[in-house]
Amino acid sequence: MRRRNGSTLRSLGALAWVFAVATPLAGVANGQTAKTAAVKKAEKPARPKLVVLIVVDQMRGDYVDKFQGEWTGGLKRLLTQGAWFRAAAYPYAATETCVGHATISTGSFPADHGMVANAWWDRDQEKMTTCTADPNVKNTAYAAGSTKGGDSAWRMRIPSFAEELKFQAGGATRVVSFSAKARAAITMAGHKADAVMWLDPSGALVTSPAFGTAPFIEQFAEQNPITKDYGKTWSLSLSPKVYLYDEPAVGARIPEGWTGTFPHPLRGKEGSAAPDAAYFEQWAMSPFEDEYLTKLAESAVDELRLGNEKGTDFLAVSYSTLDHVGHAFGPRSWEIQDILVRLDKDLGDLFSLLDKKVGAGKYVVALSADHGVAPIPADMATTGVDTGVVNLPELQERIEKALEPLNYTKPVVARMSGNEVYFSPGIYSRLKADPAAMKVVLETIAGTPGIAAVYRAEDLSDGTTPLAPTRRAAALSYFPGRSGDLFVLQRPYWLMDSSQNGKKEHTGTGHGTPYYYDQHVPIFLMGYGIQPGEYFESVTPADIAPTFAALTGVTLSTRDGRVLSEALLKNEAKKP
Repeated sequence: MRRRNGSTLRSLGALAWVFAVATPLAGVANGQTAKTAAVKKAEKPARPKLVVLIVVDQMRGDYVDKFQGEWTGGLKRLLTQGAWFRAAAYPYAATETCVGHATISTGSFPADHGMVANAWWDRDQEKMTTCTADPNVKNTAYAAGSTKGGDSAWRMRIPSFAEELKFQAGGATRVVSFSAKARAAITMAGHKADAVMWLDPSGALVTSPAFGTAPFIEQFAEQNPITKDYGKTWSLSLSPKVYLYDEPAVGARIPEGWTGTFPHPLRGKEGSAAPDAAYFEQWAMSPFEDEYLTKLAESAVDELRLGNEKGTDFLAVSYSTLDHVGHAFGPRSWEIQDILVRLDKDLGDLFSLLDKKVGAGKYVVALSADHGVAPIPADMATTGVDTGVVNLPELQERIEKALEPLNYTKPVVARMSGNEVYFSPGIYSRLKADPAAMKVVLETIAGTPGIAAVYRAEDLSDGTTPLAPTRRAAALSYFPGRSGDLFVLQRPYWLMDSSQNGKKEHTGTGHGTPYYYDQHVPIFLMGYGIQPGEYFESVTPADIAPTFAALTGVTLSTRDGRVLSEALLKNEAKKP
């Protein structure tokens, strides 16, 4: 249910929002004619002029509660003028970037949209493939940059909301999507778009023939090379007394050229006199990457006149810096807290531009995250809680040795990736016909320290047995032909590690489990058609696309999510 007796601060925010919406009609009370009032009322469009999707990669839901006291810009505005769904969480196990972005954009879960991981084992090619890899296209770089490979959304089985919006509007809609990651920018846009851009590790701005090139991005890339930030320093935004945790973060993975404490220079490897590979990693882990994407989004609004043409336009931005920082420094770090302070300012600038160029109340914004993150195991261990790391190469070797006496020739396992076990061709069929050997495999895995459960593919795909929460989460992530033969679930606060050196001390952290620290994310809605407030219903990010569809009169092909009608102003949902 929605909380109706909020804090004084939120009440004032709601009053401010109501005042802003009511202002165009205030002249009626001062003698304005009914005709003039009717004209002003008609200025509100029948549908939002611009739909804005913002995804903050790896933003845990509890970050809002922990850090909102330092926010004064865009994140603060979402809190005071928007609808905040406090119990939002993914119901599936594959809490990864590609999966989350595809879920948000389509309104469906991975068992339907098919994007089951950032990468999976291609059984036909017998190699790993990324979720957006497309062998039929070759990526291009802007501003004479260079890049490799080819990417598109051809593996995504369901159209995105943005695709449906453009198709059903008859072409009047422009679809624009930006991120540092291909798997984020592409899945938010879908199979076709007017402008999709992501960043190459070398710092180039990249797109694919699936989307074509945009002249304004070429101009932006020429005028704003990423190397321009070389020599800058990431310093604290606030007084050290404000930061919640100890510095340095326990168990952090420190990037080359940095120490575990602030400030963090962007000067590459020690002794480097020019931008190098270490510099580009530092830049991606600094607030300057988020700032760069915000400026590019603002350029798109200006150059394409988004929200000012005939149709409803779509703008998506996925911010990846929090994910880069979170993997290295963990959720209990000064770096996480500071990145969100900087992002708050960036979003404040973006919303102010949209107010000016599109008009307050004429655009709708949704902000969410693709997944959360686990604490760093070394940090969690300081509490006395059971935690650790499951080394996948060691687990694979245990499986191989267990089957040797049963005349199974190595390699039995073709690949272990995340929680998925892919057997070599023919092996899994043989195991299913050999109960004794299957029992050996399952018991070997289950007996490994840190393992909570093992699910066979049949356990996740038959759909006939009542499922425990973790098994249901794994089932919602299962897609035939792409998912593994076995799903191995670690215990809470344990990580899966693919490092070949299992004896090396593990640093940093990860995600990708059905535990709440990975599943719980924020959802905010703000602007056109949205009723501000705090909402406590159990919802998922798959609800965002159906809600956008309701506001714009679009019919989705299929959906696992629902319309967040409790946060819609009366009569704002549109019939398709």
